[in-house]
Amino acid sequence: MRKKLTIGILAHVDAGKTTLSEALLFYSGKLRSLGRVDHRNTFLDTNAVERERGITIFSKQARFSSAHCDFILLDTPGHVDFSAETERTLALLDYAILVISAPDGVQNHTRTLWQLLDFYHVPTFLFVNKTDIAIKQKEDLEAEIAKALSPHCVGFYDAQTKAELDERLALVHEDFLNSVLSGEPIDEGDIARQISRRKLFPCLFGSALRMIGIDFLLDTVDRYSLAPVYEEGAFGAKVYKIARASSARLTYMKVTGGKLSARDELTYLSADGKRISEKVSQIRLYSGEKFEQVDSVSPGEICAVSGLSATFVGQGLGAESDTCRPVLEPVLAYRILLPPECDLTATFPKLKELEEEEPSLHLYWNEELQQIEARLMGDIQIDLLKRMIRERFDISCEFDTGKILYKEKIAKKTVGIGHFEPLRHYAEVQLLMEPQPSGTGLIFDTHLPENSLDINWQRLILSHLYEKAHRGTLIGAVLTDTKITLVAGKAHLKHTEGGDFREATLRAVRQGLMRAGCVLLEPYYRFRMEIPAEAVGRAMTDLQNRAAQFEIESSDGERTVLVGRAPVAKLHGYARELISYTRGQGRLFCTSDGYDPCHNQEEIVAASAYDPEADLENTPHSVFCARGAGVVVPWHEVEQHKHLDANVSLPSAAETILPRAAGLAKRYHLSDEDLEAIMLREFGPIRRKRYSEPKIVASNPKQKPRKAIELPQKHMTIVYGYNLIFSWDALKEIADYSLEKARETLMDLLSSYVAYTKTELVLVFDAYLVKDGVGSDFMRDHYRVVYTKENQTADTFIEIMMHELGPNYHIRVVTGDRLLQFSAVHSGISRMTPGEFEAEVTGVGNEITAFVRKLAREHE
Repeated sequence: MRKKLTIGILAHVDAGKTTLSEALLFYSGKLRSLGRVDHRNTFLDTNAVERERGITIFSKQARFSSAHCDFILLDTPGHVDFSAETERTLALLDYAILVISAPDGVQNHTRTLWQLLDFYHVPTFLFVNKTDIAIKQKEDLEAEIAKALSPHCVGFYDAQTKAELDERLALVHEDFLNSVLSGEPIDEGDIARQISRRKLFPCLFGSALRMIGIDFLLDTVDRYSLAPVYEEGAFGAKVYKIARASSARLTYMKVTGGKLSARDELTYLSADGKRISEKVSQIRLYSGEKFEQVDSVSPGEICAVSGLSATFVGQGLGAESDTCRPVLEPVLAYRILLPPECDLTATFPKLKELEEEEPSLHLYWNEELQQIEARLMGDIQIDLLKRMIRERFDISCEFDTGKILYKEKIAKKTVGIGHFEPLRHYAEVQLLMEPQPSGTGLIFDTHLPENSLDINWQRLILSHLYEKAHRGTLIGAVLTDTKITLVAGKAHLKHTEGGDFREATLRAVRQGLMRAGCVLLEPYYRFRMEIPAEAVGRAMTDLQNRAAQFEIESSDGERTVLVGRAPVAKLHGYARELISYTRGQGRLFCTSDGYDPCHNQEEIVAASAYDPEADLENTPHSVFCARGAGVVVPWHEVEQHKHLDANVSLPSAAETILPRAAGLAKRYHLSDEDLEAIMLREFGPIRRKRYSEPKIVASNPKQKPRKAIELPQKHMTIVYGYNLIFSWDALKEIADYSLEKARETLMDLLSSYVAYTKTELVLVFDAYLVKDGVGSDFMRDHYRVVYTKENQTADTFIEIMMHELGPNYHIRVVTGDRLLQFSAVHSGISRMTPGEFEAEVTGVGNEITAFVRKLAREHE
């Protein structure tokens, strides 16, 4: 059976990516003549800007075949300005070919692409191009690539025998080594599986322009690739591109499940959340600019569909989920200067059509300044956007010099309070706000029992947090790297409406930011600078003046390579200056490298003159009711007027790392062993109090000593009551109409469990919101029931109890709370999830039933 693979070709600009695409199409017989970039006649680069500049801007597809496989080839942009276009195609790929220029080696953007391939889990073949003009030997290039990217990069040479290849593979994988030592050849299927798991990266060599190594590359990809497995049932597809051909709007997608036919009706959500049902008019299979119209497509196919009016890039259709937000983001914003006769409000919706086709353009309407802005990666995107606006709408526009896109994060942990209580309205929200590591983004969570605020209100508060682009308080920049957790909230049975919680939530965010302050973040570039030796002094002085951190990577006496990191604000535009003073011999390559604290925060804040209290769209003040009317209370006085006490304490060292470890576990699917390794690195080995060697006791000095008797270790189970009630479906249904009945049912179940297993058990319930509550502690059916007192959570009580019981107990904690679970791990205590405990209790119940039936039969 023939395989069908979608492969993408990726590379740093000028590495020969488009030339390799031409060579593959020509070798497979798809092209009759070999096009060249410098001749402006390549098969895939058809846009005028692409041919003028000799670079790929838009990803396009072509189709060709080998002996056992049908390929859909996606040629992606290599220039850093269009990295977002490249990233959008990665989620579609079955395999990738990463092209590396032999003379230039692994460059900055090559490393960025490698990280993206790893992020999207794309199996990768490497092709080292231009070996015909390289000075280094292939073995040296292989070693350099293995050091820079992965030690599992292994050279596959055309002239080597199978035994020689096996020996090379045995050096990087233990499984392969065992096969070689046993005298057996390594199975090709095993090699293919390691490649598909990103445990092996074949490295091939050649010259695309001279057609050297093209046949061996194609044969290697054919031989060592596995056919992807797709779902045959429900339809699913990923949208990766929107385009227009004549008057038709085309949605480019990869079908990942089921079957799609012309005239099928698709139901999906638009970008603004509207449910839309539309029929597919046409299905086109493109190869270059030409297409074939078909009636249906099966899984694995990439097609263009007409008839869908509101799809968007990154959307999942049918059973497929939406693609995550691109990792790479623009760092510069430009004002679009339109002719005076153009109406800005009428022109902006037209320009948004261009963003639909090319999402990396990021067009925005700035309401405050009444201007259109474009957030872009660099100068080439500016030229492209100018041309697109002129050709599509016959409008000649210009761009200003641009500004840096700063961000802000909260400076320290705090609780933000928002209260909204004009007449006949009521809502109060309290949010725990904590700074996070760079690159985390915004995290929203809730840590509030359902008995204190209905779950529907909690979900509404979270939805309001998600819907808003929150702004910092220094210059009004976008907020990032902050975790916001709902810790207290209150509604009124009669007067609370949905909009009340929106007002209270947004005011709580702003009040928290005003209390804690913000840190200004600026974007950074990671750069590589190649300069002649005589310009090194000037270049190093310039970099020092531009707050750069750098080092000399290599120097051969004639040319020197400097690599490092610098703020975008300082390095932007420096390439022109470099070319000038090196007389065209210097080159500067920059790639985005995230955000870090701004090197000149005070200067930027002073220049912006932003007043957070005057920002009426993001007010930090609250509204309280006094004498029958709403009264605005300034943010710094809200603390004295609040109606709730969240009782949030300052974090210990363990509390700081444990939520982070829990978040990493969820995000990266870490096992318990991985998490315990994190705990060991942060806190050292587990050290619980244990008995020492049994003491030597004697009634008098002349009596022969004897060992003390060792007491058997007791077993204790601690159960978080409300956590179980809202985790077990049966109890949750009861709690929906009577929480007291749910508690009684749980206690009855545990009575039978304790009586049968003889387990020492403590059941803990939260009562920390009970006004003037003194708590209670009593025995029920041979186990202990505890209601915590006011301002004491069940989490706190359980943690104290775990550490007070000492080494004479083998403790097991039953909870779904991740922080409590990790605290148990760190203390050497067993933990069990509510689901696991439910299965155990159910099993005990079944044993009791079987035992009773057995006794009944014996008495009959």
